[in-house]
Amino acid sequence: MVSSVERGTERGVRYALLAVFVVGVRRRDPGAVVNTLVAAIGTSFPELAERAFDIELRPWQRVYIRSAMVTHAVGMLGPYDDVWWWDHLTHTHSSSILAGFIFAINRRRGRDPRPRVVAAVICLGLLWEIVEYAVHITGERLGVEPVLVSYGPKDTALDLGFDLIGAAFVLAVGDRALDNLIVDT
Repeated sequence: MVSSVERGTERGVRYALLAVFVVGVRRRDPGAVVNTLVAAIGTSFPELAERAFDIELRPWQRVYIRSAMVTHAVGMLGPYDDVWWWDHLTHTHSSSILAGFIFAINRRRGRDPRPRVVAAVICLGLLWEIVEYAVHITGERLGVEPVLVSYGPKDTALDLGFDLIGAAFVLAVGDRALDNLIVDT
């Protein structure tokens, strides 16, 4: 059963994303609009994971996942450019979600999750950086505002470093924080 607090939080996430979408449309900012639409789709990940893996997430886990969507969407309105730590926050947060997913799957299968968590976070982090760069370059070549921005090699290295911090966080607390997802098979 979903509590009223959880329903309120879910509603708050939707309203926040709607507000970012409206501001993006008013500013004629395709990056904010597209990223908010993707974030809105991402908020359904908890339910999809629960159905696909026959698990039940705790309310805080649902909020943790959905709040990553909000911080990313809000970042497109300016914090990525104006707040020096915003990109670090979103990379750490998002990579910890990926790391938690990989961690739980491997624990459920009785495997040591450590090498797989690090490998998945690095590989998908690199893939994300390549996609970000390709989208940015393509937008510039087509003469349209890119929906993702690449800030160069130093930023890429920092992004991957903060991705690893997210992975390390999960490796440190995963057995306790994700015990509801780890079932002996």
